[in-house]
Amino acid sequence: MKPKMNYSIYLVTDRDLMSTETLEEAVEQAIIGGCTLVQLREKECSSFDFYNTAIKVKQITDKYKVPLIINDRVDIALAVDATGVHVGQSDLPVTIVRKIIGEDKIIGVSTGTLEQAIKGQKDGADYLGVGAMYATGTKKDANPTSMEELKKIRESVSLPIVVIGGINKERVKDFEGLGIDGLAIVSAIIAQKDIIKATTELKTIFTKS
Repeated sequence: MKPKMNYSIYLVTDRDLMSTETLEEAVEQAIIGGCTLVQLREKECSSFDFYNTAIKVKQITDKYKVPLIINDRVDIALAVDATGVHVGQSDLPVTIVRKIIGEDKIIGVSTGTLEQAIKGQKDGADYLGVGAMYATGTKKDANPTSMEELKKIRESVSLPIVVIGGINKERVKDFEGLGIDGLAIVSAIIAQKDIIKATTELKTIFTKS
């Protein structure tokens, strides 16, 4: 049975940006601050290092009963028994990922257009990551998704929507009243000197919007 998910403050890790000495420390501080879901994203390391990092991070997420999503790597998600996997448009198709990981795992898919969002829902994704909403240094090749496109996506799909891309506490209000289920945050949490405070502030602003 699939777990009940709270997508509100969705941390996406980036070890190049973190203000702490270890990724586990950054993740734990974010969870203490109110992060509700963690996506482990490792673009540069080997499979062995990714696996070992995932094991360590999962010990933290399990401790606080927070779901762990693995970015791109279905094999790593299965190896550590993560809650699920998040795939992009150039990764394995959602239909294939579902066959591999089964019905009880969560699958998220990155979408930037209405067409991609509708396909993601049709293919069996559990939630959509929509963006990049703003220009962001963490994904330099991303094409921005307009607010109009986001509104069309929200009107056309019933899946939970998490917005991503350059989101910080000043921009949270831009999504007020749009029916968004969560904020996927990278640098506005993990790069901050006080991760706990930054996460708490984001959660307070989002839950009030």
